[in-house]
Amino acid sequence: MLLHDTAIVYGRYLRQSLRSRFALLFGLLMPLLYLVFFGPLLTGLPLGGRGSSWQVLVPGLLLQLGLFGALFSGFMIILENGQGVVERMRVTPVSRLALLLGRVLREATVFVLQAVLLVLAAVVMGLRAPLAGVLIGFAFVGLLTASLSSLSYALAMKVRTPQEFGPLINAVSMPSMLLSGLMLPMTLGPAWLDVLSHFMPFRYLVDAMRDAYVGSYLTAHMLYGVLVSVALTLVAVTVGTRVFRTAGA
Repeated sequence: MLLHDTAIVYGRYLRQSLRSRFALLFGLLMPLLYLVFFGPLLTGLPLGGRGSSWQVLVPGLLLQLGLFGALFSGFMIILENGQGVVERMRVTPVSRLALLLGRVLREATVFVLQAVLLVLAAVVMGLRAPLAGVLIGFAFVGLLTASLSSLSYALAMKVRTPQEFGPLINAVSMPSMLLSGLMLPMTLGPAWLDVLSHFMPFRYLVDAMRDAYVGSYLTAHMLYGVLVSVALTLVAVTVGTRVFRTAGA
């Protein structure tokens, strides 16, 4: 029943997303602008890592896509609360976990599709990376999206107005981006900033993806990235499910 219920919720929200093509393209716009206008500035610069500047920049942009998109996904729950959608779902026998998983899987699917488009654009601009590394990167984007969207939905169930939700998400997203080394490796900065960035879990994901993009799969960065992403997803889904159950969603 859980799989059946999840498939129903997933299909409902995925159809909504696919019908909104403008929203799909708009969500891709910011990383694409970074790719077009920021990427050429890094060409030929020593970035302190292996591979080309594109192999450093593109993994960060992919995680940026998942980071910002997934964190703001909770706005949908706030809108649905105002329209009575959540209240109507509460009286159905659908599993509370399915109500969360269906939404989360939709978010992961959408952002992986956007990630594919971003990588194709990067290939046109000069990115060269092994196919296995690119696929591993998509897996990291999916896990990051699943974890952050779960937490975003959980927060949105507690914070009932967009005026409260937006500033909280901004307070989390900007430090996360700056301290994770999404744009440039943190090793380029001062030692204290590099040490501080290790307390940010997204740092391990971007390091792992950059290794994958140069064809290095059996590394410490990859191990830490997999462990952190899986642990973050499990914790986030657990928290999200508990909030959905207690909130009666």
